[in-house]
Amino acid sequence: MRKEKLSALIADNCPLVCETYKNIASKITKKTSNFSFNIDITYNCNGAYDIIKRTIEKETKLDFVVLDLKLKPSSNRKILSGEDLGFLIRKLLPNTKIIVVTDCNDNYRIHNVIKSLNPESFLTKSDLTSDEFKNAIKNVANNIPYYSKTVLKLLRKEVSSNFIIDTIDRQILYELSIGSKMKDMPNYIPLSAASIEKRKRHLKKVFNVKDKGDRELILVAKEKGYI
Repeated sequence: MRKEKLSALIADNCPLVCETYKNIASKITKKTSNFSFNIDITYNCNGAYDIIKRTIEKETKLDFVVLDLKLKPSSNRKILSGEDLGFLIRKLLPNTKIIVVTDCNDNYRIHNVIKSLNPESFLTKSDLTSDEFKNAIKNVANNIPYYSKTVLKLLRKEVSSNFIIDTIDRQILYELSIGSKMKDMPNYIPLSAASIEKRKRHLKKVFNVKDKGDRELILVAKEKGYI
């Protein structure tokens, strides 16, 4: 039987991890599956964006993306993480399926990604084995959602707030983390200085940060995997 050819992108900071994912996916096709893969690899947001742009320009397809949330930001500061990249994929390639893989196990962060990105598969690296990754790929390829056990466990827990940390919020957190001054942020973020300050105050409230400075906010945001 002729196998269906699927196009995939693996985006992770670590080259070894990317090669491991690719090898596992390749092994699937050698056994009982009815599909095979054409796989691209990238280690940062710039590379991923180039592949997405190429896919659109050539009017080809990208069946699914394996996406690490902690990707190196793009050089223009517009794509700051794997989550931002996921938003871009949802907008430009709505038929592309997303497999999120993360080392984050923060309850609020997991809920936020589910609400904002709604990936077809969501795996934590603490759960990740060769078999777990195979199961995710097989399920997603057959239009079946797949979440790892830690993600499912965290989803059963309620979160204290329904507030979603969006792209603008993450841009603010990123600029704070690299030492940008508030007066300069409107150059990178499409909001006025007053609106950015208002968002920052709300982020402190969401993260239960009492300190008037930004240091504690940055530390909490890093701990939760937002920067």
